[in-house]
Amino acid sequence: MPTALLWFRRDLRLGDHPALLAAVDAAGPEGAVLPVFVFDDRLYGPSGDPRRVFLLDCLADLREQTGGALVLRTGDPAQVLPQLVAELGAGSVHVSADAGPYGRRRDTAVERALGDVPLVRTGSPYLVAPGRVTKRDGTPFQVFTPFSRAWREHGWHAPAPRPDDVPWATGVRSDDPPPRPELDGVRLPPAGEAAGLAAWAAFRDERLLGYAEGRNTPGTNGTSRLSAYLKYGCVHPRTLVADLAAHDDGGESVRRYTDELAWRDFYADVLWHRPDSARAYLKPELQSMAYDSGPHADELLEAWRTGRTGFPIVDAGMRQMLGEAYVHNRVRMIVASFLVKDLHQEWTVGARVFMQHLVDGDLASNQHGWQWVAGTGTDASPYYRVFNPVTQGKKFDPDGTYVKRWVPELRDLDAKYVHEPWTAPGGIPAGYPEPVVDHAHERLVSLDRYNAVRDR
Repeated sequence: MPTALLWFRRDLRLGDHPALLAAVDAAGPEGAVLPVFVFDDRLYGPSGDPRRVFLLDCLADLREQTGGALVLRTGDPAQVLPQLVAELGAGSVHVSADAGPYGRRRDTAVERALGDVPLVRTGSPYLVAPGRVTKRDGTPFQVFTPFSRAWREHGWHAPAPRPDDVPWATGVRSDDPPPRPELDGVRLPPAGEAAGLAAWAAFRDERLLGYAEGRNTPGTNGTSRLSAYLKYGCVHPRTLVADLAAHDDGGESVRRYTDELAWRDFYADVLWHRPDSARAYLKPELQSMAYDSGPHADELLEAWRTGRTGFPIVDAGMRQMLGEAYVHNRVRMIVASFLVKDLHQEWTVGARVFMQHLVDGDLASNQHGWQWVAGTGTDASPYYRVFNPVTQGKKFDPDGTYVKRWVPELRDLDAKYVHEPWTAPGGIPAGYPEPVVDHAHERLVSLDRYNAVRDR
């Protein structure tokens, strides 16, 4: 009986899954499809516990969807998959293409190890596969706005149909999954394809039309919270844009939401062309920027990590990350700017913290989001943009709803003092720290250091 392997990676769903359809076609009417996931320590090992738990829950959901057929194996995919192919006499291995630096190297190694058995790449986790959208001269885009225009002009496929019946192969040995980490009170979203589709439907029907305004106010439920589902492919962005087209009344909200999906594709494209940018500066001239170190710098870093900086919007964001493994996107920019520009820590330090704690930690989006804020990446503006945590809080959380949710020490303050508790008539409430730095001074320090690098 012909067997085709379907190797799941960042596509943990059965709907809108072109590689699944390719595997069914390859197996033929008399064959079977074996679904498999490989716990690769190169990826699973460095993952933070929230991502590990969410992944394990997604796999449990996928196993149920496949009627228990999903096979788990642990090890180097370049060894595990050829062994599995030999066990079954499989004729092909099917995947969604991986655009990440390690994923590309791994898939090349797997392809070589499989020999005459083809590794068939069908589809990708993105609306437009990285590398497809370029300037007219074939070079990659460096700035988001022209990329997004070309990206929209390029277009994308319609969602792939969900197969009515898949002939899953059964009776194949499966390894036990790794132990489930303890999250110590962190609240994660429900995992899996059905949960992702339900989250999308709720946003589409209840909040999409207010997204243009709601996306910037962390104190309201104004965003889709789909980032973790997109990270693991519980939902494909094609499914979302097809729904957006049906709900597009020509308003700003649909365009803004589509832009967020474009940002996701843009950062993946940047990483495709510059795989070194996961660790190295996109603007290498800023590599020599001076940063702080030593015991006092370590104390300030710990205050930032734990949400004890004395700047309420910063502390609320970091406490949200510790409590939900998620941070509102506007607040991500604020806390990132504070670490780099006020505490003078290198962007790579914050990027590592985010990847450890965020359930939606995605290499391309995370690293390039940090570089954008730090002024070392694709931002069209230079380094001199420094977010003021007080004015940002007042502008985007004017009544203090977000801060009071995550910083209980400030819940009794009048809204006009919540972003500057040191100005309250009774002073800073008990238990809440004083500001760890003078923002106005540290802003000047950052600009001086930038000017010193530029003058060189």
